[in-house]
Amino acid sequence: MTAVAELSEEDLQAHFEHTIARDQRIEPRDWMPEAYRKTMIRQIAQHAHSEIIGMQPEGNWITRAPSLRRKAILLAKVQDEAGHGLYLYSASTTLGADRADLTDKLINGRQKYSSIFNYPTPTFADVGVIGWLVDGAAICNQVPLCRSSYGPYARAMIRICKEESFHQRQGYELLMTMMRGTDAQREMVQDAVNRWWWPSLMMFGPPDAESPNTAQSMAWKIKRHTNDELRQRFVDMSVPQAEALGVTFPDPDLKWNAERGHYDFGEIDWSELKRVISGDGPCNAERIERRRKAQEEGAWVREAAAAHAAKKGASA
Repeated sequence: MTAVAELSEEDLQAHFEHTIARDQRIEPRDWMPEAYRKTMIRQIAQHAHSEIIGMQPEGNWITRAPSLRRKAILLAKVQDEAGHGLYLYSASTTLGADRADLTDKLINGRQKYSSIFNYPTPTFADVGVIGWLVDGAAICNQVPLCRSSYGPYARAMIRICKEESFHQRQGYELLMTMMRGTDAQREMVQDAVNRWWWPSLMMFGPPDAESPNTAQSMAWKIKRHTNDELRQRFVDMSVPQAEALGVTFPDPDLKWNAERGHYDFGEIDWSELKRVISGDGPCNAERIERRRKAQEEGAWVREAAAAHAAKKGASA
């Protein structure tokens, strides 16, 4: 077999495209276009950052959970999210990225995380709605990533999606319990649904016509569905669940379209998404400042771990 070093860039490009066309995986040691590598680092890093930042909105409620059972459930969920971030940062290192560099870029605003985590959680009902809607939207978006063309990312997504599915069920169970409670609890749930519905729809990104990365990501089979396809799937999934729960979505245009076989829904305020992504959301500054503080306060742990590993390596 011809050594990789002896192949021309045209041959390597052709082999890469043939691998993608056959629905096979690109692995870390395989040749890949630099644009593909950069795209994967950007997407995986944004996903990892979202998992880590996403610990904050619900983490605020750990000390105020209404029962020991709810506290234990919430602790387990936040711990899962930390694990997801670890899987994803590890996947990014197989592409040559450095985790410390990625964290520095996040803290300094050079990399993004999901806009959904820039909204506050004023009541415990928000914990349930995040599980139901936010994690539900994540499942719609992430299950197809289990077939992503980059092997380490696709394999990491298998466990992540299983755990996200459990989180979604946990959130829905919490809301169902509250809806069987007092009038005040039911009002609390409806208020949280009203606040999270539109930001949840924005989680899938801008409309396809305004998404600069979708076409190339689809061609490389990093993504399997467009933003609008996934958004529609989420709406179709959520409406029957809302009816069973006994809540309504804050959209007067939401109705079944028999001709399309899907639910029609109102126009999303894309200016809101752009505003939050640009750093002007309700909690942007707070989220990044807490991440910066955690990074600074954890420096001694990282230094001690590195020193221990070096000492252990030298003795071996």
